[in-house]
Amino acid sequence: MAYGIPTLRDGNISIRPIRVRDARVLENELRDNRRWLRQWEATSPVGPFSFDVKSSIRGLLQQSRAGSGLPFVIEHEDEVAGQLNVSSITYGSLASATIGYWVSERFAGRGITPTAVALATDHCFFQLGLHRMEICIRPENAPSLRVVEKLGFRYEGLRRRFIHIDSDWRDHFCFALTVEEVPQGVLRRWQAGAAPEGDALVPTADRTLAATPLIPPRR
Repeated sequence: MAYGIPTLRDGNISIRPIRVRDARVLENELRDNRRWLRQWEATSPVGPFSFDVKSSIRGLLQQSRAGSGLPFVIEHEDEVAGQLNVSSITYGSLASATIGYWVSERFAGRGITPTAVALATDHCFFQLGLHRMEICIRPENAPSLRVVEKLGFRYEGLRRRFIHIDSDWRDHFCFALTVEEVPQGVLRRWQAGAAPEGDALVPTADRTLAATPLIPPRR
């Protein structure tokens, strides 16, 4: 365990603390999956994209030491499949956090991402005592939308031009769960087929709004 981050496992899927020595493997995965991941990667609005994975890991570990983040590597049968990061951890009257993640294309569709998200959320709820978990997803990201649908995350609204991704400010749909909604745990509820259907449904009005530019194109 590094900086209080546990290794969490369900069957052949696990999430473990990220390490600086993971940089080379993760960099190779990111490069090999550039076409698959680029449209979902956060970018800087003031500078070019940086591919310094080692520096990124050090930053995540610094957040972990400060108590504001939990950076994980996702593994399938002990092979690196991607990353999951619990960020913006806040205690006190808010007691919430946000989850972000990516997996390599060859691991998509195997239930790896929902399992990883469920493991991390259950840890935050039942071990760290957090109250709310949030996931924000681009409207075009169908695989991630299926993740929150499977796990029964509840749709909360549209955030216009929310995160800088792939060289522009992008709209996101916001989903969340509170601990009271999952007394049995997110993972167990999903595996039992008890996640409520329709909670992650995005209203047609919001889908239409997300397809409409907030700022009209220049002429």
